[in-house]
Amino acid sequence: MNKLLTIAIPTYNRAELLDKQLTWLAQAIKGFESDCEILVSDNCSTDHTQAIIKKWQSLLDNITFKSNKNPENLGVMRNIIYCLSSATTKYVWTIGDDDPIQTRAIAYVINKLKQNDDLSLLFLNFSGRNKITGEPVHPPKIIGNRWFDADSEDGDGDGKAIFEHCFSKSVGAVIFLTATVYRTDFVKRALEIWQDATNNWISLAYLAGYCAANGKVIVTKDTFLECVVGVSYWQKEPQSALLMQYKHIPEVILKLEENGYSKQFCRRMLLQNFREVNLKVFLGALRRWPVSAIKIVVPFLALVSISAVEVIPLKEFKLAEAGETPTQEIREYEQ
Repeated sequence: MNKLLTIAIPTYNRAELLDKQLTWLAQAIKGFESDCEILVSDNCSTDHTQAIIKKWQSLLDNITFKSNKNPENLGVMRNIIYCLSSATTKYVWTIGDDDPIQTRAIAYVINKLKQNDDLSLLFLNFSGRNKITGEPVHPPKIIGNRWFDADSEDGDGDGKAIFEHCFSKSVGAVIFLTATVYRTDFVKRALEIWQDATNNWISLAYLAGYCAANGKVIVTKDTFLECVVGVSYWQKEPQSALLMQYKHIPEVILKLEENGYSKQFCRRMLLQNFREVNLKVFLGALRRWPVSAIKIVVPFLALVSISAVEVIPLKEFKLAEAGETPTQEIREYEQ
């Protein structure tokens, strides 16, 4: 019988965390062994990760448990993409080796996938917690400690509209790996279309958007996991922060447009990203690496200029047609 779900764990030099996550998985997967496969992809760890994998392969001998060890450290995104593209089941759920997940999550996921044959994307709602203080982290533009504010558990909503709503509220939410269950064949097709996705740190948003555009989407009402929020490598490392804000996010937005999302939505998202970029990141990069910083930022500003020209006059036209005055958002861009 074909399995329904691959639960994949990309990992690197975090043997103790992997051991803890597999301990959770061994308990949570009980009763669903025939529906699932486990895949652990080791990004060429130098600690005792391989010993942990072998230990759990022996303990979980009643379930298909595959493992992979890359010949060298391929980087975070390539290891994640390996997990997604190597799945042979209908759905793939790639989880972080350190993300706290509720035991009931697997039962919920399996039952939802069985109840909705044409589901293409499942977002598991999650809470946030500050890594240093332990305090709850409230997502931007949303009230309460629940990252997704959309609820479409019946799977009958417009997949594109649901994704657009989630993406516009929080790019971080739609790239939180552990919160996303993808339909495998759609992921593989999306990666064939954009073969350079491994070089973009938020390409998971593109994969989610592609799945959403081609089937039904469910966003859970309840939270099933927790995101421990801290300062990421991408935020701390100046070149990485520059690429993330000024190149990778705009690149994903353009890829979404190529795959069926409206020009109006994509232009609005480019403008939203422009409002949210950190100017200090650019100035710092300009001081250290002037040539490369300019090469990255000039195309970004060109995209923003085109978007402003296309979006704002259209808004003004619609408002004038309705007998209304321009919004504050339009006035800000006019200044």
